[in-house]
Amino acid sequence: MARILIDGYNLGLEKGTGVATYARNLSYEIGNLGHHVDVVYGNRASLTRDALLQEIYFFDSSEDERLKLLEIIEQVQQAIQGPFTFRAKKVPISGRVITRTFQSRLPHYDTLYNASDLFTRAQSAFKLWKRPSQVRMPEKPDLAHWTYPIPLRVKKRPNIYTLHDVVPLRLPYTTLDHKRRYLRLLEQLDKTAAHFVTVSENSKRDLVDLVGISPDRITNTYQSVSIPAKYRNKPEDQVAREVEGLTGFDYKGYFLFWGSLEPKKNIGRLIEAYLSAKVDTPLVIVGAQAWKAEQELKLLGQTDTVYASLERRRGARKRVIQLPYAPFPLLVSLIRGARAAMFPSLYEGFGLPALEAMLLGTPVICSNTSSLPEVAGDAALMVDPYDASAITQAIRALDADADLRNDYSARGTERAKLFSPEIYRDRLKEVYDRHL
Repeated sequence: MARILIDGYNLGLEKGTGVATYARNLSYEIGNLGHHVDVVYGNRASLTRDALLQEIYFFDSSEDERLKLLEIIEQVQQAIQGPFTFRAKKVPISGRVITRTFQSRLPHYDTLYNASDLFTRAQSAFKLWKRPSQVRMPEKPDLAHWTYPIPLRVKKRPNIYTLHDVVPLRLPYTTLDHKRRYLRLLEQLDKTAAHFVTVSENSKRDLVDLVGISPDRITNTYQSVSIPAKYRNKPEDQVAREVEGLTGFDYKGYFLFWGSLEPKKNIGRLIEAYLSAKVDTPLVIVGAQAWKAEQELKLLGQTDTVYASLERRRGARKRVIQLPYAPFPLLVSLIRGARAAMFPSLYEGFGLPALEAMLLGTPVICSNTSSLPEVAGDAALMVDPYDASAITQAIRALDADADLRNDYSARGTERAKLFSPEIYRDRLKEVYDRHL
């Protein structure tokens, strides 16, 4: 049994991300391989020697009782010293703090560690010194697997990094990343990393072509799709009640999109295409505004105005609703209750939401670009994401044809089997066996 460290970089986010889902799944598969799982977080927990307070602050990192001036002085001193070593401390999990609220967000772990502001300070140090920093663990892992390109490493141990995509380089206008710094980080990691993992052949090609990483230093493990049976097999009548209560729409009576509302998700064209389709089936969008979302949501804002008078004349319900967030159990019900899921993304490193919909038997409309064709195969209705009229035609086709929906539903559930946790685990094991 090896001791493997992963990071909690995205796991600490309140509403999670696709990378957080990746990290959680990774933690469970490492455990299923029989390894000891360490997770290091970078919460802003106050410095204290009291074990109970350490546990309390870990789960309430917004409650930072240190003087802000002292914190700023500490950060400046560390930055001036150059790339430095962060010391992580074990989080004493005693059970005295009730943590069920975090159950769906916590990874599988054997030991939790925390280094205050670890990821923020590592980024600041890289900005100044252009080299990754080190993190020192009380018990040194046999291997560190970073789930994101983070300027951190464990000294004298193999460090593996998952690079999901290179969106800041391929679609620079869709992100807020500092492009020069992002490219420099990838080039620096290429000098020190033992290996890289990615999640599709498309992403691997981009890493080779744009960053110059040798293809033999990158392994595509894909991702796994897994949803707990208690949500996947919930009785249909219960699912219907949940979605009708939340949205006001009938079971199998709405289209669904979920994810961050950011430019690469192509929400603007999705809404434009939906309105042009003039179907009676409403559209539900689940996701909070992220970066550069204002332009994408312009039509959504206009929808309330445009349809206000029309709805009064028709006596119809609101056709487009946006929910900023849905807890995972409720999101699964929303997916199951949808007539079809729509993901006309401009670019995806993998496209896990599309695969989740397939696993749950919901027909999918998705892009014919980036990684989605290799993930979805012939199990989704594919469209050119830059062509609003093509998206419109796909919406009309699935809305009108129950047989077509049933066909894609059946194909999707079969396709999802190719991305089972067992297959993913075998790919992961091959990578680890080469470096342990």
